[in-house]
Amino acid sequence: MTDSRRSPIEIDEVLFRTVGHQLVDTIAQFFDSIKERPVTSGELPKQLQEILGHSPLPEHGIPIEKLLTKVSTILLNHSLFNGHPKFLGYITSSPAPIGALADMLAATVNANVGAQILSPMATEIEKQTVSWLAEFIGVSPNYGGLLVSGGNMANFTGFLAGRTAKAPKRIKEEGLTGLSAPLVFYCSKATHTWAEKAAILFGLGANAIHWIETTADRKINTLVLEQTIKADKEKGYQPFLVVGNAGDVSTGVVDDFRAIADICKTYNLWFHIDGAYGIPAAAVPSQQGLFAGIEEADSLALDPHKWLYSPLEAGCTLVKDPNHLLETFSSHPVYYNFDNTEEEIPFQNFYEYGLQNSRGFRALKVWLALQQVGKSGYVQMIEEDISVSNYLFELASRHPELEAVTQNLSITALRYIPQGYNPSDDYLNNLNEALLNELQKGGQVFLSNALINDQYCLRSCVVNFRTSKKDMEEIIDIVVNEGRRVHAALRQK
Repeated sequence: MTDSRRSPIEIDEVLFRTVGHQLVDTIAQFFDSIKERPVTSGELPKQLQEILGHSPLPEHGIPIEKLLTKVSTILLNHSLFNGHPKFLGYITSSPAPIGALADMLAATVNANVGAQILSPMATEIEKQTVSWLAEFIGVSPNYGGLLVSGGNMANFTGFLAGRTAKAPKRIKEEGLTGLSAPLVFYCSKATHTWAEKAAILFGLGANAIHWIETTADRKINTLVLEQTIKADKEKGYQPFLVVGNAGDVSTGVVDDFRAIADICKTYNLWFHIDGAYGIPAAAVPSQQGLFAGIEEADSLALDPHKWLYSPLEAGCTLVKDPNHLLETFSSHPVYYNFDNTEEEIPFQNFYEYGLQNSRGFRALKVWLALQQVGKSGYVQMIEEDISVSNYLFELASRHPELEAVTQNLSITALRYIPQGYNPSDDYLNNLNEALLNELQKGGQVFLSNALINDQYCLRSCVVNFRTSKKDMEEIIDIVVNEGRRVHAALRQK
């Protein structure tokens, strides 16, 4: 009888080292050549399915050398690369190379960071990462929290903590139907769609969102906010939460947090900041005035996989009083043996802080990058992203066929306007939408869209440590040349 088991999924040390080195070489070459590649292959699902093939599930295993060579070729030749210097669409950053190595190491340990006993060192690393993120953006490192998958989950976590804190205590036993007054909360019309998801998924209903109009500069109108809260209380509603935006997704505008905080204190409301995109800019000295008042927030959402350049997935919720997370999410089924209150420092079990029980080791890539770069390195990169975005706005302002529409943080919105056309012409919305579709398929540059004052705009968001001013000059030429071609084609129809 042998004293060991040989499983078909094992890889012996020599082979692992050989294929691992080859894969790292391939990835290193990819990082070095990414600027020369197209941003996207632009292939349609049918084309991609043909490349992948239609074979059934293999009955027998395939050699790992062949598998890794094949999958590297497929992914590195038929993907969209958000690490490309001309990827400026949506808010997915260029991933830090150290994050790729960190994910490999994290997968090797395979820590379940739901309970301290299952992930002793990983738990401590995540605790330190949360503290460092709080310190980085300028709030107390005593804020507690956890790493989550992204902005939706980070905002959901803060939202639920706020609901538990401000709703009547019987909500945990009786649910929403046991409340004497309907819960309502407040967002500006520029707030991300997560707020609508939260209202629907967590039982309040979409009508529980009381949307507040924005001012001319797209900030939440705090005068209207306070008037609406007063009117709602008189109507028998129970307000519980206000959302402030630290960089709205369309234009990057930051709300007036001090004014929101004052209103929340007056009416005993939970103050939540959606900083999934923009709040890392609070660390930049020249931008700190925009974020005055963030220390008043009861909870904040930020995404390291946005402006801290972490590979997906990495979001984070920070809460001023971490006990609100425990009150919201903690449960103690009899089959859990995860507590040890006899220790000098009690165990922290992250399953009690959020929606997940089983949790991957997301913190490692963030923790390593924060140390590799340091605060000063991140401040430098964020400043450069803002400067590059400003440069695009300036170039668009000077070009006779472009209209520079807005610029905030690292987001610039612009439109292509053929010479001789009135900027209010309805045709321009169709033209710019058609132009964006062509740009996204073409592989030279990847932008997204924003609807600003009913005008369809091309939107550029720079959260990319590879993007330079030279890229912006080239993007202007690409947009104008493609705009002329699309305009000519539309006019012929």
